Amino acid sequence: MKEQSCSNGGLSSFPVRTIYFESPSAFTEINAFTYDAAQTYNLQLDIIRQDFKSGLEALLKANPIRAIFLGVRIGDPTAVGQEQFSPSSPGWPPFMRVNPILDWSYRDVWAFLLTCKVKYCSLYDQGYTSIGSIHDTVPNSLLSVNDTSSKEKFKPAYLLSDGRLERAGRVKKNASLKNDIDTGSQKHEVLLASVIAVGDEILSGTVEDQLGLSLCKKLTSVGWSVQQTTILRNDIDFVSEEVDRQRSTSDMVFIYGGVGPLHSDVTLGGVAKAFGVRLAPDEEFEEYLRHLISEQCTGDRNEMAQLPEGITELLHHEKLSVPLIKCRNVIVLAATNTEELEKEWECLTELTKLGGGSSLTEYSSRRLMTSLTDVEVAEPLSKLGLEFPDIYLGCYRKSRQGPIIICLKGKDNARIDLAAQALCKKFKKDAFVEIK
Repeated sequence: MKEQSCSNGGLSSFPVRTIYFESPSAFTEINAFTYDAAQTYNLQLDIIRQDFKSGLEALLKANPIRAIFLGVRIGDPTAVGQEQFSPSSPGWPPFMRVNPILDWSYRDVWAFLLTCKVKYCSLYDQGYTSIGSIHDTVPNSLLSVNDTSSKEKFKPAYLLSDGRLERAGRVKKNASLKNDIDTGSQKHEVLLASVIAVGDEILSGTVEDQLGLSLCKKLTSVGWSVQQTTILRNDIDFVSEEVDRQRSTSDMVFIYGGVGPLHSDVTLGGVAKAFGVRLAPDEEFEEYLRHLISEQCTGDRNEMAQLPEGITELLHHEKLSVPLIKCRNVIVLAATNTEELEKEWECLTELTKLGGGSSLTEYSSRRLMTSLTDVEVAEPLSKLGLEFPDIYLGCYRKSRQGPIIICLKGKDNARIDLAAQALCKKFKKDAFVEIK
């Protein structure tokens, strides 16, 4: 490459080869800024009008390029699995990806640009905060200025106070549990859930686990079948192994406890390990934490700002100070008591159509109490189960000497009534009393 002298005459410099993938769907302002910047900084601009992979293959075949600097930041779709230095993905032409601003936040980017007085595209002064193609990008409505004129006006991008809303001008998908539930299980209208509690205090008996009981009741009330509840010690490997096992056999896994910045809070790390991804700073979540506990929280100092990379979806609700965390078919709850769980559950059902509004039918039940002995009811109950395979039959006592309570549960009230009548006919009159 030909050496050129600098204007100061003291040092020599080499023009930086810059690759630009020109697209017909790009904003004209983006194209204009790119060409102007290349001229301003004396960049050797290689313009490629092919798709990204084909263009790179052709470029690297013609030029011995070993590393490429990228502007990728955590949170970008292409950032999944990347470090500051990451080899290109399998199947792509070999080169080293160098990501110098991988851990920069929205705030960091604008602090650098404004402090160093670096020129930027004019679209950012028109309310755009995250720019894609002309087909999926509009000004961020949060920067809209109330004006009497007919034309809507916007404040510049650097005035967006909440970096978590950087992409509010881009097309978004609504959160839904249905995206992660196998459609085959819906045919039977019974979705399986698993509940995992994390906490040494529960295992030692120091704290009573009321959240698990409440969560099981809530899931059952909206038509889900809870197939297992588990309590784990604060160990990242224990959490990882259990999440990995349950996420493959359940439609949805709910996990709580062990969420926070302390050394014992291993839940998010365990979830990340179960999916084979790393924990990485999440800019959007960090902004929520920053608003909640001010400057005490940063991605470097607070583990709560690091989430499983590439698989995390934040479920926002106006009633929650921080969003719920969803990693594929795993919901991470931050509740520490039943009141907090009630609020999170209410928001979760609104955001995801967890029960109402889906194809699920809620469970109904009848409870019958009897003073008959276990031996007397055992065989008739077994036969009843064969006659009504669609009805769940459960038995329990509140005390060893107390009466037996038989629970009949299903999704068809008529079938439940028939099963209850069939059971009563097997015994003398008034052998059972219904509990309302």
